[in-house]
Amino acid sequence: MKGTHVTQCCINPSILSADFVNLEAELHRISNADAVHVDVMDNHFVPNLTIGLPVVQRIQAVSPVPLDAHLMIADADRWAPGFADAGLASVTFHAEASIAPIKLARELRARGSKAGMALRPGTPVEPYLDMLAELDMLLIMTVEPGFGGQAFLDLTLPKIRRARAAIDGSGIGVAIQVDGGITEETINRAAEAGANVFVAGSAVYGAEDPAAAIEQLRKAGSQTLRAGSPE
Repeated sequence: MKGTHVTQCCINPSILSADFVNLEAELHRISNADAVHVDVMDNHFVPNLTIGLPVVQRIQAVSPVPLDAHLMIADADRWAPGFADAGLASVTFHAEASIAPIKLARELRARGSKAGMALRPGTPVEPYLDMLAELDMLLIMTVEPGFGGQAFLDLTLPKIRRARAAIDGSGIGVAIQVDGGITEETINRAAEAGANVFVAGSAVYGAEDPAAAIEQLRKAGSQTLRAGSPE
């Protein structure tokens, strides 16, 4: 992380690990989070099915924190703008599911949402570095998308480092989010590599006190980010 000035650590718990029967109550258990990460899966882009736009709209209406949608769906160019129209703070689409990612990122911003783009673990970041200025956030998956509870893939760390170096070199304020296997232990490795926004599902909702778990993750990530920042 040498050369970066990123010190703010954001924790975005994933409701994929929450109790869907009591979702409003589960949202209020994480009211100290920076945002709530909403995983939208269509059983086409990934082999799992979760929730769609009508449910996300209701979550948006009752959530005490902003919504950060992660669209693991096919034909993102068609469907992603509707989530921005719903008033979400951030909408992230997969590069692998978009034919025109620059056009889509601009459309999301035009509709009032921050634009995020996600990459699977095996997708290289280099082809997308020239479009960093079109993004507010780059999501580097640290597990294969589709299911919660997976182990963190260390092989993604070099990609995070390359993305951070490119962002710092460009002077563009793009956040790097990581999603998958984030715990108090792995958050340090991801933060050292250059990530500053962390999605955690099991580590938060699997804890007896989700709010306390968020604070512990934030503390761990912040310490690593501060340690890696220039004086």
